[in-house]
Amino acid sequence: MTGTDVRSENDDSGPGGYAAARLRLLTEGARSGPPRRAALAGLTDDWLGGLFTAAAVSPAAGVSLVAVGGYGRGELSPRSDLDLLLLHDGTDPAAVAGLADRLWYPVWDLGLALDHSVRTPAEARKTAGEDVKVQLGLLDARHLAGDPALTAALRTTALADWRNQAPKRLPELQELCAERAERQGELRYLLEPDLKEARGGLRDATALRAVAASWLADAPREGLADARRSLLDVRDALHLATGRATDRLALQEQDQVATELDLLDADALLRQVYEVARVISYAGDVTWREVGRVLRSRAVRPRLRALLKGGDKPAPERSPLAEGVVEQDGEVVLARAARPERDPVLPLRAAAAAAQSGLPLSPHAVRRMAATVRPLPTPWPAEAREQLVTLLGSGRPTVDVWEALEAEGLVSGLLPDWERVRCRPQRNAVHLWTVDRHLIETAVRASELTRRVGRPDLLLVAALLHDIGKGWPGDHSVAGEVIARDVAVRIGFDRADTVVLATLVRHHLLLVDTATRRDLDDPATVRSVAEAVGTQSTLELLHALTEADALATGPAAWSRWRGSLVADLVRRAAAVLAGDAPDEPEPAAPTAEQERLAVEAFRTRGPVLALRAQTPPAPEPSGDPEPLGVELLIAVPDQPGVLPAVAGVLAVHRLTVRTAELRTLGLPGAVDTDGTGSVLLLDWRVAAEYGSLPQATRLRADLVRALDGSLDTAARLAERDAAYPRRRGWTAPPPRVRVAPAASHHATVIEVRAQDAPGLLFRIGRALDRAGVRVRSAHVSTLGSNAVDAFYVTTGAGLPVPAEETASMVKTIEDALRA
Repeated sequence: MTGTDVRSENDDSGPGGYAAARLRLLTEGARSGPPRRAALAGLTDDWLGGLFTAAAVSPAAGVSLVAVGGYGRGELSPRSDLDLLLLHDGTDPAAVAGLADRLWYPVWDLGLALDHSVRTPAEARKTAGEDVKVQLGLLDARHLAGDPALTAALRTTALADWRNQAPKRLPELQELCAERAERQGELRYLLEPDLKEARGGLRDATALRAVAASWLADAPREGLADARRSLLDVRDALHLATGRATDRLALQEQDQVATELDLLDADALLRQVYEVARVISYAGDVTWREVGRVLRSRAVRPRLRALLKGGDKPAPERSPLAEGVVEQDGEVVLARAARPERDPVLPLRAAAAAAQSGLPLSPHAVRRMAATVRPLPTPWPAEAREQLVTLLGSGRPTVDVWEALEAEGLVSGLLPDWERVRCRPQRNAVHLWTVDRHLIETAVRASELTRRVGRPDLLLVAALLHDIGKGWPGDHSVAGEVIARDVAVRIGFDRADTVVLATLVRHHLLLVDTATRRDLDDPATVRSVAEAVGTQSTLELLHALTEADALATGPAAWSRWRGSLVADLVRRAAAVLAGDAPDEPEPAAPTAEQERLAVEAFRTRGPVLALRAQTPPAPEPSGDPEPLGVELLIAVPDQPGVLPAVAGVLAVHRLTVRTAELRTLGLPGAVDTDGTGSVLLLDWRVAAEYGSLPQATRLRADLVRALDGSLDTAARLAERDAAYPRRRGWTAPPPRVRVAPAASHHATVIEVRAQDAPGLLFRIGRALDRAGVRVRSAHVSTLGSNAVDAFYVTTGAGLPVPAEETASMVKTIEDALRA
């Protein structure tokens, strides 16, 4: 509704009266949720009925106005379409066409969205037979005005057709739902979900109503109506907050929608949406499984009748899977002799059997166990712990089985701390999943790595618990360590195993952070890792957990390059733990190509560079080759400003820096005007943001200009930065710069965490130059939109920066980044 076309009518039957009444209804704070939707539908019914009565030139026999779809269900959100069908018996098409114009134009005049059609009952029935979406709309047909007998007849035939054609139409509907889920994703995990189209959204809830109307199968009813109602409430608030007919819950609008719903913040809003989407998704899984079972049963029944010749129906086959657990009709159910009230291990045993066999857990069995099973004693009996490990180690089937347990609250009963991470969103573009789903995904990934470790049980439990601290304030690794100790004792691990699990949870980020942000040639780096881990067996477990965690996070969190760095760090730390202390590193001899470039740079007194393509020897597990980019070798006569000059030129040419190593090379027999013959060697790996890489000659020409000051790199990057897309209504967290204490004996380690942007490395390099320090090496890492970089810096004499000067250096960098 635009509100700009409101005229002076005083009664609610005219467009102006309806518009004013509608506006009052939507802006008053007294009514919201189902009462407001019902009131809005009733108000619209009265207005459209008045329009119909005024427009009809004769008694309305043979013509009726029908609400279908969401309007038929009375689910009118503030910006919902009006789904209308003008139904007629075909005796006077011209009069009906004129009536349609007098109905549709007032709706359009008010700026309301309208989905309309004019059909006879036969045409409506034929169209529904060709398009399952039209047929679904007719299932919710509701009479508004005109001939009620015409509407009633259509409703009757539409419902009868749906039930008669259910064996054919339900598979079509299931396929539509699956295709939509593939396009839109899962509502319960998306940071900007579509409340209607995503899997677990309003369209899926409507599909479940249609399945129930077919009488072929039924959806689990508990919580489903409340879930639908909650999603509609969120959509109402979204329409009011944005003033638009949208179903996408965008990041910049979530706080306002949360306020409309009296929720604490956007996280609370997303968690509520995820909770109800999980209810709808689970109901859909169960319902479509039941539909498939019924359809298979119907296909087999005629053959059975022929074989039995009218004999008794055979009892369903039941195959034992575990104590108290059997398979029946493709599901895992409880045996007739099972007694959940006397067997507290039964839920874990049934879950493990289901995951091992790749079968779904019967929702009836799960509901029965949730209602009757007794809590496990503390500590758990050995069988319970073994069944948990078996469940976690079953691979991909674990996900569906775990969700079945969660749907009835059994997981929170087994692990009370789970409730804090359940449906908790992760506002980091690197993460694909909510916290709880990420933990299960990590266990799935860890199950593929159990052959690499001596204690698979500890690996799988650590995978389940490694982010359990995210439900608590502060560092989630520190909080998680405390929780992991408590859980380990509760489920029956001994003291030594408890220490290992706590260590794995506390340091689950240690390897990847150290490998990508620290100098592995520095003995202090390797020793610190070895001291934190403690034993070779724990290091082995931590290595596997690190890989499983990264793979379960998303494609941006793991690569062959990261894996090789972590493996190198693990190899070095294992040597230390075995008693082989790392020797003080000696400068590596330059390669022939590096030496050639250095000599050429010294001879020409200018930069010399070479680009060398890097290609992976084999495809990644996904089947796609990992884009390693190219190796960029640069030799420059030793002088101030090299790092910002190189970083600035690369940013101007839209090249992303993945790793950066710098070192000084002295040339034997070469003496410069200052009495030295040193050359800076930069070995960087870069990749093009898009398009192809620039030519080496262009890079060199711009680098020469950047070094002599004739290229205003800062101005060029400022133009880029001004055009850089930013999210509306969102401000990036401020940058954080800190000195990592005791990270190196040979240099001061500066760690920078900031929002990634064009020229970020240039600004950092220029700030380090202003601080008067030299960069020995740089370790650059980009995770989603966040840059996490570490710089090993020294004084001009090659020593660590004095402690009294580091605070000033940190402030210089922070000021440069904030500017």
